[in-house]
Amino acid sequence: MNYPVVKGAGYALIQANGMLIHHGTTQTSERRKNAEESEHLQKLPKHLRSFEDAVKYPPNQAYIGNITPDDLKNISRPWYENQIDDASRDGKYGEIMPEDEFLGLMKIVDIFDLVVLEEKFQAGVKAKLADHPILAGINKFDNMDKNSSTFDEIQKMVEGHLAVPLYFEGKLVGAVKKAHEFDEALSAHVMFENLVSKASAAYALKLLLAKTGLNTEEVDYIIECSEEACGDMNQRGGGNFAKAIGEICGCINATGSDTRSFCAGPAHAFVEAAALVQSGIYKNVVVLAGGCTAKLGMNSKEHVKKGMPALEDMLGAFAIHIAENDGVNPVIRTDAVGRHRIGSGASPQAVITAIVTDPLDGIGYKITDVGRYSPEMQNPEITEPAGAGDVPQANYKMIAALAVKRGEIARDDMAKAVASFGMPGFAPTQGHIPSGVPFIGHGRDMILAGKIDRAMIIGKGSLFLGRLTNLFDGVSFLIEKNSGTVDAGFDKEIVRQMIGEAMSDFAKTFNAQ
Repeated sequence: MNYPVVKGAGYALIQANGMLIHHGTTQTSERRKNAEESEHLQKLPKHLRSFEDAVKYPPNQAYIGNITPDDLKNISRPWYENQIDDASRDGKYGEIMPEDEFLGLMKIVDIFDLVVLEEKFQAGVKAKLADHPILAGINKFDNMDKNSSTFDEIQKMVEGHLAVPLYFEGKLVGAVKKAHEFDEALSAHVMFENLVSKASAAYALKLLLAKTGLNTEEVDYIIECSEEACGDMNQRGGGNFAKAIGEICGCINATGSDTRSFCAGPAHAFVEAAALVQSGIYKNVVVLAGGCTAKLGMNSKEHVKKGMPALEDMLGAFAIHIAENDGVNPVIRTDAVGRHRIGSGASPQAVITAIVTDPLDGIGYKITDVGRYSPEMQNPEITEPAGAGDVPQANYKMIAALAVKRGEIARDDMAKAVASFGMPGFAPTQGHIPSGVPFIGHGRDMILAGKIDRAMIIGKGSLFLGRLTNLFDGVSFLIEKNSGTVDAGFDKEIVRQMIGEAMSDFAKTFNAQ
């Protein structure tokens, strides 16, 4: 079978302290109910990291590819006290961006003049972005010459509830205006969230293009799989983020659509992309997603109480290239796709059986035949203080327990198995971002280097959050070492000839009648 391949990956992080304080739902909820007396809101600013500390933070360096998850194993915790002193914002797979540059990028991707920046701030950010090796030539860069405003004018818009504020280092530097007088789907708050998602995804796509050499004109299809929703009052969530992002990045030959399934969305999108490529409909598909402002500082109350930095200050984004088999890059085993069925059940064992062992059984593999598993890769330094535990480790232990139950390993070897196929979580808690995809760049490199033969990417989703069902969701897929043989598959030209001949024969018969 002529499987599609993973040809490259790009990853972006944006530090966003201003957005954490003013737009993260933990803080906005606290402000609504207890703004004047909130101990959390009073203490939080003292727990914010500098951009330099965010760059030096080991999990962030793992996310952009400067260190591997195995390197992270060898760095003592807490990681925020054992930083990488010579860390760079530029990584093998991507980059970490400061908030002021990102606010400028939001203005660049804004097609409807909704983002307003203070004139001096705008001029300073324009100069920075003009020197950026990846973003300097982005479409609509001339937006940085438009529509600047004074501090007083911006403050008046915010106080009049015509816009939501943008802050940098504690100062009001801009705002996002509402896009309609009374349409809640186009409110300033929603437009802010959507522009953040669009800008961060465009950033990840530009990084993918630059890091891999993929030509913008070669991209045929884009699948966007974040957790935001764009539309108006007549079709809330109708989309399309994908084409909007492709437009900014110059992908003139691409079309695209959006896929949603909470945290499992990227895994669904990846399977869709693989199917589109293997079928021959498209040659080059990009799966991408931007960040989620609502989840910034989600667990910050517990971090502040425990005297930690507010570690959820990072917006995450990614872009991954899926292409036709080239005989080199790791293949996506489309015959080994795991799925949590409606009738699968919601117990941890039922979920892992459906999305891990069922697809492996289908192709005759054991659990131990998979070199690495990448389930929910949340950074445990973020989740443990909030009582959620080490999420990746919990998944690894369940997989190992199933291996024991199936007789594939001895009970005494569970810890050894977990150490073998597991790794520390290193992704920001951005919902859809941690769910499997952060490891794809690392996994591709490990397979190409011969360190492992295959990896399983696992996405999970909490569908019950939408209050329409109590169901859980889960999707998985295998990426595997390329055999080096490109199967002929079906010959599309022959198929076209056969269709043409059949139509000609039909026409002759019809005319004869």
